[in-house]
Amino acid sequence: MKSINVGVIGTGSISAMHLQSYEKHANANLLAVCDLNEERAQRAAEKYGATKVYTDYNELLADPEIDAVSICTWNNTHAEISIAALNAGKHVLVEKPLCRTVEEALQVQEAVKSSGKLLQVGFVRRYDPNAQMLREFADKGEFGDIYFAKASSVRRLGNPGGWFSDIERSGGGPLIDIGVHVIDLCWYMMGRPKPVSVSANTYRKLGNRSNVRNLSFYKAADYDAEKNTVEDMANAMIRFENGASLLVDVSFTLHSKENLQSVKLYGDKGGFEIDPEVVIVTEKHDTIINIQPQTDNKGFDFNAAFQSEVDHFISSIENGTAPLSPVEDGVEIMKILCGIYESAEKGVEVLL
Repeated sequence: MKSINVGVIGTGSISAMHLQSYEKHANANLLAVCDLNEERAQRAAEKYGATKVYTDYNELLADPEIDAVSICTWNNTHAEISIAALNAGKHVLVEKPLCRTVEEALQVQEAVKSSGKLLQVGFVRRYDPNAQMLREFADKGEFGDIYFAKASSVRRLGNPGGWFSDIERSGGGPLIDIGVHVIDLCWYMMGRPKPVSVSANTYRKLGNRSNVRNLSFYKAADYDAEKNTVEDMANAMIRFENGASLLVDVSFTLHSKENLQSVKLYGDKGGFEIDPEVVIVTEKHDTIINIQPQTDNKGFDFNAAFQSEVDHFISSIENGTAPLSPVEDGVEIMKILCGIYESAEKGVEVLL
């Protein structure tokens, strides 16, 4: 079978997960990398064996040898580059979020339709082996009707600064950066019910807390403590057409004793936790039982999930099949995210 020639656009921190996953895939050929910073692009090319280096993504997209691209750039460029790539006849794996607005999302969706090419949204949590195991359990009725989910992704000191804290480039703060992961994961596990309304709050109380000493945290390559125009935290109640609901809270910074990562879902036949560790709760013979599946990892396996995501992307291209996280799901998640920001700004529940 012919190898799929791939180009990676953007060589910031998250690109390493794409680059190493393509490198390990037997039928993917990492042909090119692109970054505005030529030196950084050259380093990535040398490390992962790409033979072509670009500083203009349009030049990469014009390369007839390239079949598909991963887009690992700032959020404000996702829609623009995705549309250009699709129109150039390339398949696309675009990092989450799909874009910054519903309008952009619909434009990308139209480009997918008109080009006939595949676009996979990088909802990497779906591809984790534990998530796939639990989704199979759900499909087989193990949990019954999943009617409530609750997710937290709380950092007490974790504003990365740089483009992450610049709303023009990011589109938002912790909600659109880390909240998108747990919102999509819960929605996917619930069977992707149609969202109908959100009631939400966002807060800008603490800033980036760059004054804090003696505790380190991840900083973006372009970290600048003077620049911060995103929310500190957000919380929301999302209601779905089938009566199910999702309660979520996320933060970059919060006066919390510790960081908190928690994802829990509840059905009428059983429930389960995904974060911090997988646990299944059910009843047998009128007795409540907690079950801990024996898997390679108790919680989220970052490397395995990204490898699975890239493997699925290549397989979808080869087989001409729809991806597990298609553009339509990216549109629905953007409706939820934008609805949360709108609800918080207006102080009312918003219908989607």
